[in-house]
Amino acid sequence: MKNKIIVIVGPTAVGKTALSLSLAETFGGEIISADSMQVYKGLDIGTAKATVSERKRIPHHLIDIVDASQEYNLADFLCDCKKAADSILAKGKVPILVGGTGLYVTSFTENIRLHEEKTDKEYREFLLSVAAREGSSVLKKQLEEVDPQTAGRLHDNDLKRIIRALEIYHITGKTQTEMNEMSRKEKSPYCFYKAGLNFSDRNLLYERINLRVDQMMQNGFLEEVKELQDSTLSSTAYQAIGYRQLFLFLQGKISYNDALEKIKMESRRYAKRQLTWFRRDPEIHWRYVDLLSAEETRSYFISEIETFLNRRETETETGLIFNRNKKFEKS
Repeated sequence: MKNKIIVIVGPTAVGKTALSLSLAETFGGEIISADSMQVYKGLDIGTAKATVSERKRIPHHLIDIVDASQEYNLADFLCDCKKAADSILAKGKVPILVGGTGLYVTSFTENIRLHEEKTDKEYREFLLSVAAREGSSVLKKQLEEVDPQTAGRLHDNDLKRIIRALEIYHITGKTQTEMNEMSRKEKSPYCFYKAGLNFSDRNLLYERINLRVDQMMQNGFLEEVKELQDSTLSSTAYQAIGYRQLFLFLQGKISYNDALEKIKMESRRYAKRQLTWFRRDPEIHWRYVDLLSAEETRSYFISEIETFLNRRETETETGLIFNRNKKFEKS
C-alpha cells in the first residue's frame, strides 16, 4: 500500500465527508482535504468543514492551515498535499483525498508540475482595469482566442484564473494548457482509486444544496460572518460562497432573503461546474446516492478498494490508475 491513494470527489452537499470517514475507519486511513476554502482559519460553517468531533475521529490534513488574510494557491496545495500524502503513507496508513475543488484534485492526480510562478504586475493591473470597465467576459473572450481549452474550464466570473491564464501566455508565449501538458510528462509516484458521488436526478441535488444552506444558517453561519466583518480577507478567501453575500447583507446592501437566495443559487452553480469538471475523468467510479442506500454505496466502494489495495506490488507500479474493469492502465 506504500503508493496507493483513495480519491473521493463529487459536487457540494453530496455526502463526501460521510463516505470518507467510513472508508478511513475501514481501511485505516487519514483524510486530506482538497478544498480551496477549507484551508482558511475562521471559514468553518460556510465551507462545510468536517466538525471537530469528526476530525478527532479521523485525522484530517490541509484544514485550517492558513489565516484568512493570506493567499493560498494551487502551487501551495500541490506541495502541501504531497507532504501530507507521504507522511500518511510513511505511517502505513492510507491517504484519502477528499474534495470538490477539481483543479486541485486533477492537478495532484495528474502530477502537474507548476513552473516557477512568474508574474507581471503591470500587465495584471492592466487586465484588472479592463475587467472593471468592460467586465470579465471581455477577458474570457480574449482567453478563448489564445487558449480555448483553459477558457472552456473556467467560469465567466472566475476573474482571478482568467487573468492568470492570460498572464502566463503574455509572459511565456505558451498557453496554460501547453504548460500543463509539458508538466505531465513525468508519471505520478502514486496509484489512485477514484470514487465519485452524484445524484441521478439533478433536482434532488439542488434540493439537498438548498437544505444544506438552510442548515448552515441554523448552525450560526451569519454569526460566523459577523465575526469576520473587521478582518481583512484575502482575495481568494473572499470568493468563498456565502461570505460575500452575507457581508452585503450586513452592510445593508441586500436583504436577508436576497442573500440567502444568492447563496443557494451560487452553490447550485458551483455544483454544476464541479460535475462538468469531474465528468471529464473516465477513471472515476460513479455511484448515484439517490438510487442506492448509503450502505449499498459504502459496500460497493469497500469491495472495489479492497481489490485495489490488495493488488500485488508488481501490478501497482507508480503512474497507474485502477479503472472500471479492474485492470491497471498507464495514466
